[in-house]
Amino acid sequence: MRDWRQKNKLNDLSTTDWLKFQKSWFVHNPPPRLKGVLRHPAKFPETMIEEFIRFFTKAGQVVLDPMAGTGSTVIAAARTGRIGLGIELQEQYATIARRWLADEQQRFFSEAPEGSRIITANALDLRKLKLPPVDYCITSPPYWDMLRRQGFETQKKRSAADDLDMYYSEDEGDLGNIDDYQEFLRLLVRVYRQVAKVLRDRAYLTVIVKNVKKGGTIYPLAWDLGRQVGRFLTLKDEKIWCQDNQKLAPYGMGNAWVSNTMHHYCLNFRKERP
Repeated sequence: MRDWRQKNKLNDLSTTDWLKFQKSWFVHNPPPRLKGVLRHPAKFPETMIEEFIRFFTKAGQVVLDPMAGTGSTVIAAARTGRIGLGIELQEQYATIARRWLADEQQRFFSEAPEGSRIITANALDLRKLKLPPVDYCITSPPYWDMLRRQGFETQKKRSAADDLDMYYSEDEGDLGNIDDYQEFLRLLVRVYRQVAKVLRDRAYLTVIVKNVKKGGTIYPLAWDLGRQVGRFLTLKDEKIWCQDNQKLAPYGMGNAWVSNTMHHYCLNFRKERP
């Protein structure tokens, strides 16, 4: 085992845990969200992010999320003994993330490396923030402007609650407010170009994303990102995140094929040496 640990340049996993992570699909049904972070309309689970961080980094390394929301990635980094850096456009979500991080560090992670923090800024300005070299980035973008689409299934569950946001913000700088798909894609790719600049050589970027349906048409967001980000970072592989605890809805029943989409693509890119 000691020989394997010495040879393993990527992470601190055993050979068994390494092999388990290599499966191309997985099921993860996250636990209920904490009340304080429930306000955010599209949080992804820190319990799942922990597994990716453990595979793509070693303890003490730096993990970045340029669209941090309420801080799932930074919390997952702290829980695994990494330094988490989160960039979040909206101060309301950044404040929630800072409170969550401070609470967890005080109660559970006093031995975690110092330096984890949430920065209120636009991800498009990432290179101006003078971040330290990043060992891994894991992030999930807005799924275009789908949170603003009337009748979007996740919104129905939130509409009755006065304190839950239906969409991210009214901010013009918020990519989730762009209604033109090509412009949204252009700016999103620009964010990942800046991520590539701060990544160390041979470091990975994981983007968790779905293809989206709008107006009877599917927009291949995951595939478009794979192709366009793949021009400056090497697309190494994908993992499919399946959710098998979602209720089925009779979309198009008796008339047309409309799937119940219960999977996400976890696209894994690597920054190769020049």
